[in-house]
Amino acid sequence: MNARPTSTDVSGVRDALAVLGLSEDADAAALKAAFRTAIKAARPDQIHGDAGRFRQVIAAYRLIQAHQPARPALAAPPVPPPPSPVLAISPMQAVTGARINLRLGGRRVRVAVPPGLRTGDHLRLKGGAADGGDLYLPVLIRAEDGLSVLGDDLFMTWPVERRTMADGGRVEIETHAGPRSAWIVPDMTAPVRVRLKGLGLPARGSRGAGHLFVSLIPTHDTPSSAEDLLLRFTRVWTPERLAA
Repeated sequence: MNARPTSTDVSGVRDALAVLGLSEDADAAALKAAFRTAIKAARPDQIHGDAGRFRQVIAAYRLIQAHQPARPALAAPPVPPPPSPVLAISPMQAVTGARINLRLGGRRVRVAVPPGLRTGDHLRLKGGAADGGDLYLPVLIRAEDGLSVLGDDLFMTWPVERRTMADGGRVEIETHAGPRSAWIVPDMTAPVRVRLKGLGLPARGSRGAGHLFVSLIPTHDTPSSAEDLLLRFTRVWTPERLAA
């Protein structure tokens, strides 16, 4: 049986490595595993344990730990930048222009929106960036009040009597630019859509004016003037009154 050292002195790192049976290139995982094996074998309550050897193993382990290079601190996860502000406007604001209160960080600014902006355009806000530079706000046109925008064009729906849809004729449509007339032919294939030229987004830069596309939705017919008079007559004049 090999003689076990009883001195608890560990003169240096090489001596400590020898106590645990490690080489100089041992990593933290190998050190931990060697310490567990050595300390278990040296426990004084074991048959072949020894109190001096037990203390020597602990001293060697602590010495190696003290001379290991410090682990770099875990870098904090990067803080995502705040979302870029978006200039959200309604279709009518895109048509006529507007002045909008916009929150930028902790401050409020009043932005002048010129007519004719399209989704995807950028509006320059002079000195609006946090560093005092110019800020370019991306534009987003959101559907509102029955109007939506696609490219240069506006889209809306309008109710039309089923009788007119079947027989054809002139349709009066209330648009953002006032009432407009359109003609439809009998029994058009659904969905029926008419185009009102030049009533889309106004021209801006190299982009021309868009159009207004109106989808006609069939509704229940309302009685004509003659039919309305006849309906009132039948409600009032009963057979008894006619007999009288």
